[in-house]
Amino acid sequence: MNIRHFRFVPITLMLLLTQSLMVACATQPTAAPATAPSVAAQPAADPVRKAVYHADFADPRRFSAMLTNINNMVTVYQKELVDYDVRIVFVSHGIRFVTTDKLANTPFAEDAALRAQRETLILRLKGLREVQGVKFELCDITREAVRLPKEKLIPGVTLVRSGMVRLAELQSQGFAYLKIE
Repeated sequence: MNIRHFRFVPITLMLLLTQSLMVACATQPTAAPATAPSVAAQPAADPVRKAVYHADFADPRRFSAMLTNINNMVTVYQKELVDYDVRIVFVSHGIRFVTTDKLANTPFAEDAALRAQRETLILRLKGLREVQGVKFELCDITREAVRLPKEKLIPGVTLVRSGMVRLAELQSQGFAYLKIE
């Protein structure tokens, strides 16, 4: 035997062992690792449905449409027994809908269209808050700019320092951002 034969023997043995292991592994049943959780066992990221509506416009008809959309959304959630957190963030012209003040001599002053619908819109807001748990948040920058006293806001309005910052915060917390056009 010369030296070449000794070099090839270990390689041949390794190939045979590798083939034997491959055959043995292929004939063994496979099982999922004991620590792998099933998809069904993983909890949902957040079981609460979250939505924030952005109200920064002056049109009462548009606001009425938004209230209808919100009512429809929460009604579906209630029928399906789904937890929800729905909010309206009022910014700029949206302030018109959370006060009975005429906002005279401001860019948000009451007009004939708002005057005609104000009472109905406020009653609908009250129903959304009291019956369906919708939350209202008003930009305090807007309120301060028109010098509207806090006492002139409808019940249930929470002041937030900046409406735009609040919208960004809520979106970063998983709230769907909705705006009626």
